[in-house]
Order: sequence, then C-alpha cells, then structure tokens
Amino acid sequence: MTMFVGLATSYATAMALTIRESPVVAVAELIIRLTPGAIAEWLISIVGQLDKPLLIIGIVAFLVAMGALAGSLARHSVLKPVLVWVVLALIGGAAVMVQPGASVVDVLPVLVGFVTWLVVLSALSKPLVTERDHPELESRERRVFLMVAGVFGLAAVGIAGAGRVVGRGRRHVAESRRLLRLEGVTRPLAPTDTTIGLPGIAPWQTPNDDFYLIHTAISVPTIEPKDWTLRIHGLVDRELVLTYNDLVARQLTESWMTLNCVSNEVGGDLVGNAWWSGIRIADLLEEVGLDPSADCILQTSEDGWNCATPLSALIDDRDAMLAVAMNGKPLPIEHGFPVRTIVPGLYGYVSATKWVVDYEVTRFADVSAFWTDRGWSEEGPVKMASRIDVPRSGDDVAVGDVNVGGLAWAQHTGIDTVELSVDGGEWQPAQLAQTPSEDTWVQWALTVSLDEGEHELRVRATDNDGLEQTGVRRDVLPDGATGWHTIQVRAT
Repeated sequence: MTMFVGLATSYATAMALTIRESPVVAVAELIIRLTPGAIAEWLISIVGQLDKPLLIIGIVAFLVAMGALAGSLARHSVLKPVLVWVVLALIGGAAVMVQPGASVVDVLPVLVGFVTWLVVLSALSKPLVTERDHPELESRERRVFLMVAGVFGLAAVGIAGAGRVVGRGRRHVAESRRLLRLEGVTRPLAPTDTTIGLPGIAPWQTPNDDFYLIHTAISVPTIEPKDWTLRIHGLVDRELVLTYNDLVARQLTESWMTLNCVSNEVGGDLVGNAWWSGIRIADLLEEVGLDPSADCILQTSEDGWNCATPLSALIDDRDAMLAVAMNGKPLPIEHGFPVRTIVPGLYGYVSATKWVVDYEVTRFADVSAFWTDRGWSEEGPVKMASRIDVPRSGDDVAVGDVNVGGLAWAQHTGIDTVELSVDGGEWQPAQLAQTPSEDTWVQWALTVSLDEGEHELRVRATDNDGLEQTGVRRDVLPDGATGWHTIQVRAT
C-alpha cells in the first residue's frame, strides 16, 4: 500500500512538471537499452508487441513486492525498509538521469515519491509498535487512518490530474496533426494492375492503421510541428538546422515504398507498403557538403534512440526521404509524427528513425548505435523474401485446382519471378501483378492441382539481378531471416 502511494505521487509529480517519462518508464527504457539483442529478439518472438506493457507490469509488480518487503521489515526496524527504498530511489534516479536531455528537475518525481513513502510508512508503523502496550491510543489510530486516507485521496487526484495532462498533451499534438495542411502531398491512388485479384492476399497498399509498428519507446514522443527541428552536422562543410516549416517549404517527392522489420520471420507480417511524401535526403546532404571520409549518418530520435545509416544509401538514386506524410495524410503519431526517415532497401533498425531530430555525418568506425551495439549487423540491407498468404498453413482445401497466392519483395532491386513447389516437386512459375517501382512488394498467384491428402507448398523468388532466394533457414539475428516460406494443407 505504501509503495502504491509512493508510485502514485511520483507519477503525478512527473506529469505535473510535464516531464515526459515517469521513473517507472525511465527504468523500463533503461532495461530495454541494456538488454542484449539475442535476448530482446527471443522475448519479442514469445510475447510479440506485448513486450513493453508486460515490462511495465513486471516493474510495477516488483516495486509492489519490494514495498511489501519494506513494510514487513518496518515492524522490526526503521533502517532496513529505508535502505530498501534508498536503493530503489537510486536506481530510479539513475534511470531518469541517463535519459537524453535529462536535468536535475527530472529527478524530482523520484524524491517526491521517496519522501511520500517515508511519511506514510512512518504513520502506519508507529501504531503497530505501540498498540500492544497502549491500547488506549485509539484516537491516534483514527488520525493515522485519516492521514493515510487523505494521502491516498491526494494520490488518486494527482493521478487523475496527471492523466489529464498527458492526455491533453497528446490531444494537442493530435489536433495539430489534424489541422495540418501540407502543400504538395497527394492522396494515394494505387495502380489497378498492382492487385492480382485473389481474395485473401494482403492488400497491396497497407492502411495506416494496419501498418506494422515497431519501436523501443515506452512513452511515444509527442512533438508539435512548431517545436520540431532537425540539426545536420558533423563531417560537413556547413551545419544546417531546419524547422518544420523550413522542411515542408522545400520540393516534396512522393513514392510507393515497402518497409520491413529485420525481426520479420520467414512468412511473417512485419512488412507493409505505403505512399510516402517527403523531402529527399540527398538534396539536403548536397546542400551541407560532405567530407569525403564520411560513410554514415548517425540518426537520433527525440527519445534518444539512434541508428547509423550507410551514407551511400542516402545519396544514391533511391528515394531516401524525410517523410512528413503517409498514405496522403500527416504521419500518425506512432509512426513518427511530425518527421521520420524512410530508406528503401534497408531494414528499419539502421534507417527508419521515427521522431528524428538529429543527423550527424560521421564514420561507422567512430560511432555506436542502439541495435548494432546489441549484436545486429552494421549496414542492414533488406533480404529478398516471399510468402504464401492463400491458403494458410493448416487449411483444408478442396481436391483439384487450388488457388495459391501471396507477396514477394526485394526493395531497391525488384522481383523478377516467383515460383511454387508442391511436395518438393518441380518449381512452377507464378503470375505476377505489376508494380510502379522496384521499391515495393508484388502480389503473385497461380493455380495448382492437389490430390486428396496432406501436401507441402513452398515459395521462392528471383530478383531483377538474377539472384535466387536462398532456401537456407537462418534466424533474424544478426541481419534478417532467410529461407523459403513453407506451409502444409490438406486436400479433402
């Protein structure tokens, strides 16, 4: 109970001071940063996108358990429970101070929570020690009860008020996004020949609400466009600082691009295709002038996450951009509003920085980045992949002709052919839909004849350079999964 009061007042203080992260969130983000890549990938494979909520629940449960321990120790000693809380407060304070841009003010919620806990624990502990010898102190118990009830009431009010502050901040940004009008951004009109016409295949254009969402932020940054800036510095001739208005006043480029996460398993759905609008990064880098020794850009997000992106992928002929719109609308908050980086042909862990605020032109040898520090490879080019969407593995299908279809992708190279094998037999070519560029996925379909019984279907692709997709199964770590997507069906 005392721990709950301490946590509540700590959270309320953080929100009242408009500190973006409470101590619990700061600890959670510190744990994420310290978790090795292999362990992080294993946990994600088990719980998926529930990893962050479960982490928060685990931290709160641990704190409640520590609070119970401190309360038990308080029956016999004053020093021991205080030591428990001092250790927890130091951990919380350290987690807060290592956050990007942290100051002494950010530690205040930890101190307020600690002091509140001391007051409440002291009030609750005294009657437990004295009532055996002084049962007449009933009035003191009443006073203690009223004081504790008052603290709980204030904590509840604080949480409610803090929740309104947080909600109000997000609502303000959401309203700014809703009212934003971006000149030059057009609504997407997917070419009709990009769809193969087989029901069950994922849509060629992925709606914003269905687009996969991967990030390390426990608390999603909310940035008003008027407050956003991007600094480009490092190994450049001229440093450049752009405001949001500076950025969107420039010439916009728009294109269809497929993005996928390096954590995508063979046949997985951490991939999506959208109409992106933004400003070409190559133009900005030409403006600042690049040192010939530079080979990467260290991108940093508002929440401190960073990645090192190969410079070659930002200045070649692909449409690497600072995106401001997705499918004809300003970026969703969760997908990086107001500005994020998009680089076709690279996995997101080395390129797709949401809420981006800093570009440092540098060298791979001189920097470290979030995921590469955890065992992932340095440059992260997308691996060619294909998957079967129809039928699903384990489905029952009718004996005879069966329609099979799915998607394939090899961004910045493009898909030339897709083939299907039944029960390890000869590879049969599939029909491909059209694509507007090599940076998007392609739908494919064909009809196969199945006899009664169990069957195994597997798919492979070949890209426009003539490279055939490997059938060797490899895990997502360190640079993306490989292997042919294989399913089992039963014809009846």
